Amino acid sequence: MNMALATNNILSINDFNTPSAAALSIFENTLSSIQDLRTQQKATPENIKGLIKEKLLPNIAIKFSTQLTLKKHWHNLDHQQQQIFQDYIVKSLIKDYAGALSSYDKFDSLKISADPNVKRKDDKSIVKLSINLNNDPKPIRISIKMIYSQQWRVYDVVFSGISLIKTYKAQFDSHIKRKGIDSLTKKLIKKLAQN
Repeated sequence: MNMALATNNILSINDFNTPSAAALSIFENTLSSIQDLRTQQKATPENIKGLIKEKLLPNIAIKFSTQLTLKKHWHNLDHQQQQIFQDYIVKSLIKDYAGALSSYDKFDSLKISADPNVKRKDDKSIVKLSINLNNDPKPIRISIKMIYSQQWRVYDVVFSGISLIKTYKAQFDSHIKRKGIDSLTKKLIKKLAQN
């Protein structure tokens, strides 16, 4: 098996010194862990969700992502409402990532590289990653938007020109314009109560 990944699944603080190193460590660690599950024939949807919670979510700036998603509405929410929106985004991310990662049934070889040209301004940066699965001549290209707060964390992922933040923002804005923020909050509470 050809694995171009770090085999050590423990991330050290040195893995997060630069945005590129952080992005590579986060995604290499997550994808190599999924490869391990597949090798052990334990890549069930529940195990993949658990892995995402353990490996990926601690490296995502959920509060900042949620603030960007809600923009002007964020500061009008009380703490409990803000938490509801954050919980909903976490649940959605787990579902979306688990679905995307489950769709790749073979990880015989995996290579991740970062574009050396990182856009950086103050505490934010954009890292472009190329992910090559099974020596496919067309790598998957994603842009990872990151923010520095004690370490580099992901706050948005852009895949095929589609931003996760903009997708959530469009969904939220549409509902807020039609029915208001309180209606959206109630809707999210119901969704969170479901599986």
